[in-house]
Amino acid sequence: MASIMEGPLSKWTNVMKGWQYRWFVLDYNAGLLSYYTSKDKMMRGSRRGCVRLRGAVIGIDDEDDSTFTITVDQKTFHFQARDADEREKWIHALEGTILRHTLQREAETGFVPSVQDFDKKLAEADAYLQILIDQLKLFDEKIKDCKEDESRRKIENLKDTTCSMVESIKHCIVLLQIAKSTINPVDGVFQPAPLNTSVVSASAMPTQTTLPTDGAQVCKTEQRPSSLPMGPVVTVMGSLQTPTPNSTGSGPSAPSSSVTSPSHMNIPPHSVPDFSYSSSEDEFYDADEFYHSSTSPKHCIESLLEMYADFFAHPDLFVSIAEQQDPRDRMVQVVKWYLSAFHAGRKGSVAKKPYNPILGEVFFCHWDLPETEDPASSESVSDGPLPWSSKNSVSFVAEQVSHHPPISAFYAECFSKKIQFNAHIWTKSKFLGMSIGVHNIGQGCVSCLEYDEHYILTFPNGYGRSILTVPWVELGGECNISCSKSGYSANIVFHTKPFYGGKKHRITAEIFAPNDKKSFCSIEGEWNGVMYAKWATGENALFIDTKKIGIVKKKVRKLEDQLEYESRSLWKDVTTNLKLKDIDAATEAKHRLEEIQRAEARERKEKEMQWETRLFHEDGECWVYDKPLLKRLASQRH
Repeated sequence: MASIMEGPLSKWTNVMKGWQYRWFVLDYNAGLLSYYTSKDKMMRGSRRGCVRLRGAVIGIDDEDDSTFTITVDQKTFHFQARDADEREKWIHALEGTILRHTLQREAETGFVPSVQDFDKKLAEADAYLQILIDQLKLFDEKIKDCKEDESRRKIENLKDTTCSMVESIKHCIVLLQIAKSTINPVDGVFQPAPLNTSVVSASAMPTQTTLPTDGAQVCKTEQRPSSLPMGPVVTVMGSLQTPTPNSTGSGPSAPSSSVTSPSHMNIPPHSVPDFSYSSSEDEFYDADEFYHSSTSPKHCIESLLEMYADFFAHPDLFVSIAEQQDPRDRMVQVVKWYLSAFHAGRKGSVAKKPYNPILGEVFFCHWDLPETEDPASSESVSDGPLPWSSKNSVSFVAEQVSHHPPISAFYAECFSKKIQFNAHIWTKSKFLGMSIGVHNIGQGCVSCLEYDEHYILTFPNGYGRSILTVPWVELGGECNISCSKSGYSANIVFHTKPFYGGKKHRITAEIFAPNDKKSFCSIEGEWNGVMYAKWATGENALFIDTKKIGIVKKKVRKLEDQLEYESRSLWKDVTTNLKLKDIDAATEAKHRLEEIQRAEARERKEKEMQWETRLFHEDGECWVYDKPLLKRLASQRH
């Protein structure tokens, strides 16, 4: 065998769930990395397995100087050398072998790039860009720690140069995708307009991109680590974005594959914005600037505030929380309502973006529950958020309480069931080449007033994928629900789709009793489909089927009865023109709203006035409704 290198390495195996000693032989001519259980077995030709290196990708991690990975044929193999020097020798030899056989294949076959090859290279560029952006953040730490003025200036110059390079790469990725869509439009979704010459800058959200390889094969006789994840595996700048060997393939979004608002991701744009932002405090405006300056027919035709109302599209599930007699049952019902709350906001498979609310915008609606035998339930709540709704209704109000940063607050209650909900969400958007991520910062609180229980919950992040072709939305991240009084809690994970294989929209959840480390209920399924529960008793049962439970239509006042700053009244001209497919007129109407808002902001600045919210007030880090049911009932008792 014409080998150029041989020696011991440790290899991660699924069978032992750990590192196993193996003797490796690299055959330069054959493009094979063979391994044996020992050197003696190698001498006898008893090969345990081999990895074909054509088209493979090497990955390293500068936080661990002895490990590396080989990604090939949609699988990732993990190896461990004795030390950094030993790893460097193996990587150098492997890269030479991979390069030779990859180029040889292209020469032999008269390789002609296809659209699929283009997509793979574009995904690879996207992954490199993410790593470069992550590295760019380290400059700020270096500048902060640097005490010498001369050294600080050098680092700042290097940072500026790197920022310019990042801008150029982002621009290239967008232009390449636009060029592809121009040649081969998908379902007529993307019709480009003349381009400007700049593109937004933002610290990108982690992408689901991994580096695909073509024509590579793996042959072996022992079990491969097939359950290992396919993260972005890239040898670049001494940093590998690869997961640890025992991680799962589709974990929480923030640290893993892809960071969403409850599915209000954007639509395909047809122009590149004129402004760039690079400072850390402005980065979350970039995605918003990008998709708001890129008006397209694919609008949701409703404000984000109205989209938040869809959390209560199943009002019966919400009020049934208060009907449960046992704290355990109440926690289970909170989880059931929470998991049912996201699908209603996503109408259709193509992502559509809601209007970005303007400062002071409000939205009011309610849902009528089935009539009860108590005649008092049909009485209106004169001191409630919606005086025209009854005691047996679920009333909802929302307000855009801040524009920079963009924060929405919303509140819901049902007087007859003595239950209320208060929440605020800061949508922090980030843009990267082919994806937009929205990090939802904030929390909600379900309050069962009869039991004095408060359930604190967080929200998943949202991702807009394929924003320049046919966009689609997924949720990702780990969320928690907890009740300090009862001690019950729940952990919920919205899994993002891996680059290769895997299902979209997966969720897993665990519900825990007080002080228990083992859950009494495990849930899995799809947040916009069917979810099943496995109970500690061993029973498996349907938990919720979002495709079969009916959505209750919200009731909104007629336009002529609305206040001028209510969502539908504010956006009526934009909505009308979008329905007529008059994009220019819709853009002009949107522009008028923005100009009014800017003029009001200038006036407040000149008069040194602060904006005063209409329905909510800031309490610490939260935004709280001014007249919640809890406060009104307490005042009645006194």
